[in-house]
Amino acid sequence: MDIFKRLGWFFKQEKKSYLLGVAGLLIVAVLQLIPPRIIGIVVDEIETDVLTRQSLFQWIIILTATAVLQYILRYIWRVNIWGNAAKLEQIVRKQLYEHFTNMDNTFFQKYRAGDLMAHATNDLRGLRMVAGGGVLTMADAISVGLTTLLAMLFVVDWRLTLIAVIPLPFLALTSRVLGQKLHVRFRDAQAAFSHLNDKVQESIQGIKVMKTFGQEKEDVEKFEQQTDNVVSKNKAVYKIDSLFDPAITLIMGISYLLTILVGGFLIMGDEISIGDFVTFINYIGMLVWPMFAIGRLFNIIERGSASYDRIENLLREDSAIEERQGAFDEPISGTLSFDIKTFRYPDDEAVALHHVAFTMEQGKTLGIVGKTGSGKTTIMKLLLREYDNYKGTIRYDGYDIKDYTLDALLKQIGYVPQDNYLFSTTIRENIRFADPSLSQEAVEAAAKLANIHEDIMELPEGYDTEVGERGVSLSGGQKQRISIARAILINPELMILDDSLSAVDAKTEETILTGLKNVREGQTTIIAAHRISSVMHAEEIIVIEEGTIVERGTHSELLDQDGWYNDMYAQQQLERKLEGGGRS
Repeated sequence: MDIFKRLGWFFKQEKKSYLLGVAGLLIVAVLQLIPPRIIGIVVDEIETDVLTRQSLFQWIIILTATAVLQYILRYIWRVNIWGNAAKLEQIVRKQLYEHFTNMDNTFFQKYRAGDLMAHATNDLRGLRMVAGGGVLTMADAISVGLTTLLAMLFVVDWRLTLIAVIPLPFLALTSRVLGQKLHVRFRDAQAAFSHLNDKVQESIQGIKVMKTFGQEKEDVEKFEQQTDNVVSKNKAVYKIDSLFDPAITLIMGISYLLTILVGGFLIMGDEISIGDFVTFINYIGMLVWPMFAIGRLFNIIERGSASYDRIENLLREDSAIEERQGAFDEPISGTLSFDIKTFRYPDDEAVALHHVAFTMEQGKTLGIVGKTGSGKTTIMKLLLREYDNYKGTIRYDGYDIKDYTLDALLKQIGYVPQDNYLFSTTIRENIRFADPSLSQEAVEAAAKLANIHEDIMELPEGYDTEVGERGVSLSGGQKQRISIARAILINPELMILDDSLSAVDAKTEETILTGLKNVREGQTTIIAAHRISSVMHAEEIIVIEEGTIVERGTHSELLDQDGWYNDMYAQQQLERKLEGGGRS
């Protein structure tokens, strides 16, 4: 029953509607006692030959009125109790979603998307059942069981009642033992479902790669293994779950047997009437539901408790990125100073960056080049405050970026990664994602700067074209340019292009960079790239190797150094000549 205590905050919040629902249940429980008693009275009147047409009509009217009143009250308690259950699901789902949006990269490396989706669906369903079916079952079982036992005790015969309830303590013991086993097995079943979710999501996202390498059959086999595991874990749950009803049936059967034996002796001794015995048997029948309800209640509670354990474990996770007390809410501006002594990714012993320092005056452009894995993207991640566990400082106009609120910092940074993410909506909504109220004219102006406007207009539905999941209907170059247009549209103080021109040709690249230079006068730009042509016009270029700066200077200065930059530039120039048929 600990789950009800843990959800006390919600029950307190919705106490009025819960009290109304439970009150409806209690009244229904009392009204349910009337029909069995009337049946017993009618049986006695038939036996003694005193039943008249008038009295029969009177009993029928009372039974009809009781049924109508129960119908109304059942509607009231269902609306209130199940309505609150849906509200709890909504509240916790929102808590989870807000929690996900506030978490850092480490969290999403620890928990995969499929697992998080399972928490937000299956686990919430288990929690909803506690607030709905759990409360209903508990209140109904207590009200019906208690009122029925009181009626059996005071309306019929106390001796018969005591005999009938002898087996019931064994039911409580059985339910407790089975409930504890059910909690553990249901938690394992939920975890297996999370792993299956992960597998399905990963396979769907990687379907093109899978088909390219002809791994469909192998992937189906892996899926079947995961499915078999889910089925196996759920079978373990159902094996325990299935023991509840037989145990209850056995115990209630013993209660019926004792009632018939003792009741028979009491009738033969003229201590109770046949009508009383019929009433008592009906009351025993009414006790069957509370007894089954107890088994169902333990089932709901243990499932809900296991689900809430998993949800609370997620909500207890803290982000390593926190805003400082009294952080600045003003937009970033001025000179950018980057000075990192050392940085390691969490749970990684290798140093990702060391002794990387550069200063950028407002309005300048910095180029960053280097081999794959040299540390270029890591610099961007630190600028975006995806990680704070570094030794050193990153400052804007002399102020540490940790002194700014995340909104003040991130809303002034336009970041275009190499792996562009487009949402499953129209091109227009993807471009104006940061501000859906922006006009079509503003959207088109950004698209023209990103050299994607003409491509969009050639599509059948233009800016209303649905791009599909992750932009599946577009080419790599189109996705990159739409992402650049999205970043341009917010007019950021700092624009970061992280190898985001790799999928476009050299001419398109030059057009985009020239357009950016013209419209971003007075604003800062960082361009990380493999292609030297992307950065050669920057005021300063740094070469990163194994997490540190090995060369720096302007394009001409780096060529004079005759190092990695010069070699790479010469190699790329040769490749361009070969691609152009040997013409320069």
